[in-house]
Parts: sequence; structure tokens; C-alpha cells
Amino acid sequence: MNKLVWVLDSTLREGEQTPGVYFDRHIKLAIAKMLDEIGINIIETGHPAVTEEIYDAVNKIAHSGLKTHVGAHARSNNRDVEMAIECGVDFVGIFYCVSDDRLSSVFKKELDDAIEQITQVIKYTKQMKPDVLIRYTPEDTVRSEFSNVIKAASAACAAGADIISVADTTGYMVPGTDRSMYDYIKKLKTELNNMGHFPKIAVHCHNDRGLALANALDAYRAGAEIIDASVLGLGERAGIVDLAQILTALTLDYGVNQWDLKKLPELYKFVSDHSGVPIPANLPVVGDHAFTHCAGVHTHAAAVNPMHYESLNPELVGRTRTFALDHMSGIASLKYALQILELTDIPEDVQMEILKVVKSVGQKGKTVELSELKHIVDFYKNKRSYKA
Repeated sequence: MNKLVWVLDSTLREGEQTPGVYFDRHIKLAIAKMLDEIGINIIETGHPAVTEEIYDAVNKIAHSGLKTHVGAHARSNNRDVEMAIECGVDFVGIFYCVSDDRLSSVFKKELDDAIEQITQVIKYTKQMKPDVLIRYTPEDTVRSEFSNVIKAASAACAAGADIISVADTTGYMVPGTDRSMYDYIKKLKTELNNMGHFPKIAVHCHNDRGLALANALDAYRAGAEIIDASVLGLGERAGIVDLAQILTALTLDYGVNQWDLKKLPELYKFVSDHSGVPIPANLPVVGDHAFTHCAGVHTHAAAVNPMHYESLNPELVGRTRTFALDHMSGIASLKYALQILELTDIPEDVQMEILKVVKSVGQKGKTVELSELKHIVDFYKNKRSYKA
């Protein structure tokens, strides 16, 4: 499978809905430039109506000469859209929920009245800027009545929407069940196509059950053309699809070669530093341990041929392979580390003494880095000389 797909990064919008996360305007611009260098297709830069600072940041990014589409978020009202267009964006995401329960209990509206509001705002947006890309999202799409979603989505398309986004707002979908994102996207596309509408289909998958990435890939296989993601999966509650993971999967497993994956580590470190959210050591692709071999059997085999215990070449994502020495290490691990340090003249009995020290350090919950190993070797070499 190698069909067109765009990735929309929402670090600057959804990401700021992470408790305690806020990016200063100059930091937002720097993140946007990094995303542009990677080749991200759409950068959702914020909701200009929320604060003056967000408005200024969206405006600055939109006028910074990026190659990508720069987008803004907007409620289904004219003023939100006006502020987005004033900022100079070429993508506007408009959202409005159409579930019977929310309409009756929150908005106090009938479905037809809600659709009238949605379509009026979409038409108004196109009048203001005819070439702007418009995405309409029925918030909490997958838990809304499907007939309501189809009615609203078809009306939105007729009014000028270019993209219909399926929002799994609560991380509700589960692959292989009657809540399958694959089945949902297939059904949605078929229904809309049969009505003469052919919008791009986007998905916005939350990670409440830890299934956001699986659901996003299910959606892609079913024909979705846009996938939302964020750096570190930042977002409401458990967040959304992690950017590095979706880019890597689409590139290596689905043959979509359009992003520079080697720039991901720099981006993640920058976002982590300025969000205050640490990168988990075991996070795929960018975590400290993602390409670190530890157990003796693993290290021995990986030293001979890394593919014995790797399915992803670290160089493709700007990383390097490492080997950790701790209580799980065997003599093969130590010998490999000594080779890296070009210490090939260490007697076997001294190596066994060094290995004991390494295991002892590991039992304290630590690892021995190569820089420390060199000092351990020096100590035991000197100790042998002193005894002699």
C-alpha cells in the first residue's frame, strides 16, 4: 500500500490542551519551522479566538514563508472564522457536535438548526477566502448517531467543505470489534461517495485506551487521507497519535516516503524542553532506550547482526544503536563494549572481575556507560599492577 496521505501536526493546538503545557510565541514559530523541515503537510497552529497571544502566534507562523499548509481552529461561528482568516492561514478547521444528546443537553438545538449553522459558517469562510481548505469535524464523531454524521457531513460538503474529519474524541474505537475505525471510515466514504461527495477524510484519534496509533493505521488502510498527530502524543487526557510513530510506520511499513525522519530527535528534544513533558525512555523511535540493547543474549546477537533484535534501523530516524551494561549483561556484552573502546588486551580473568563490578552496579538500578567502563578497566589494570 502506497497511497497519498497527509499528516496534520496539532502540537501547537491540541498539544496546548495538555495540562500545564504552554508554548511562548517564539517557541511556537520554532516548532512550526522544524515541522516544516520534516515535511509535515498541515500544521494546526492554534485557535486564534482563545487569546491574543495565540492569535499573534498563528499570524506570525502564517506569514513566515513555510512550505506547508498553516491551519487554525475555529468554532462554528463567523467571528472565529474571521479571526482565523485575518491571520492569513490557508486551512481552517471548523467543529460542531451533532449527537442528539449533546444537541439537546448542551446546545439546545435541533439537528437541522445545527446543520444550518455549520453550512452558513462554511459558506461564509469560502466567501472570505475562496481557496482556503476547510475541514468540518462533527465533534465526538464516532459516538454520534451515524445518520446525523452523514446528514451534517454531506451538507458541509455541499456548502464547500474540503475535508471531513472523523474525531474519536474519547479514544472509544477498538480494532477488530464492532467499534472498528476501519469499518467506520469505509462506511462513511461509501455513503458520501454515493451522495456525490468526495471530500478528503481525516481522522483525529485520542489515546484513552492506548489504541490511537492502531486506529489511525486502520483508518489509513480504509482510505483516510489525513491523520492528526502531535509530538509526544500531547493533547487532552492521554493525548492523541504520536507523530514520530505514525511517520515511521507510514514510511517504513506502508511505503509513504515524504518526510525527513532524521529530524525527529531534535524536534522531540525541543518540544520536551519547552513543554516540560519528559520523553519516556521507552518511547518508540525517540526514547533513550528505543535502540539500546541490554540483556546478554540480545547484545551478543545484535553485535553480530542488529536485525536479530531490531526491526527498525536507528539511522533511518536519526538515532544510533547502543548497548547498556548492567546486571543483565554477559561476557559477550562486555567484550563488545571493550572492542568499542579499543581495549583488546584485557586478560580473561580481569574481564570476569570487571563483569562482576558491572553486574553489581546494575543491581543498584544503574547502567555502566562506556565512559565509566573505561575507568573500571583502568582501576583493575592498576590493581593488577600493584599486586604484581
